[in-house]
Amino acid sequence: MEKWTKVDYDHGDETVPETPGRTDGKENKRLWGLLRRRQCLVPTSRGWLTLLLSLAVLLAVVVRRIHPFLAVTASVPGGVLVVEGWTPDYVLEEAAAEFNRSHYEKIFVTGIPIEHGAPLSEYKTYADLGAAVLLKLGLTTNAVQAVPTPPVPRDQTYTSALALKSWLRAHAMSPASVNVLTVGPHARRSRLMFEKALGKGVTVGIIALPGREYDPQHWWRSSPGVRDVSGEAMAYAYARFLFHPPKP
Repeated sequence: MEKWTKVDYDHGDETVPETPGRTDGKENKRLWGLLRRRQCLVPTSRGWLTLLLSLAVLLAVVVRRIHPFLAVTASVPGGVLVVEGWTPDYVLEEAAAEFNRSHYEKIFVTGIPIEHGAPLSEYKTYADLGAAVLLKLGLTTNAVQAVPTPPVPRDQTYTSALALKSWLRAHAMSPASVNVLTVGPHARRSRLMFEKALGKGVTVGIIALPGREYDPQHWWRSSPGVRDVSGEAMAYAYARFLFHPPKP
């Protein structure tokens, strides 16, 4: 007949079957009292199945929602328009159209130095190249202003926003609002970086144009889409939680 014994577990007693060689709860302690045996719950096969199905549903929701979250459009009226010079020509074409149909004081083109073929080009930065494209599209020199960014190894969008801020101060311009026009999932991070650089006195809007390298609705079906969305998701997480603007 099986015998039962009462074991003291510090916070209460528990009646368990006797095992040979054990007389009390001291046998539950190991390594000179540093470890104690405890019972724990583990998922059953049904529990593991439920957990895997829940993770699959969560992953599907993230895959569907991550691109619209990153490629946000939330423009603000008036102010100035900013376009990132590294963007493709069709983005610059839309920037010119946006400038013509809305009431902007000026259109700025930001950009770092061109990294490939610069010695063969008269334009040394993406800002200068983008501004030249806008002039070819019919905008005037009074409307278009290139704001080159100094060469930096990282945080290029933030540095571009700082360059814009310096230009505005040097020319006694203080727009109350700025719309940044860019492409695809880079949009949310661009808005965040411009907000950090320009400060609380400027309202930053964002206009995201869909990229043409992949289908935004099914970005996971192509390698450019996977690289773009996953890279921008990690970059935004860094910008949101780990990036701290350097002190001037």
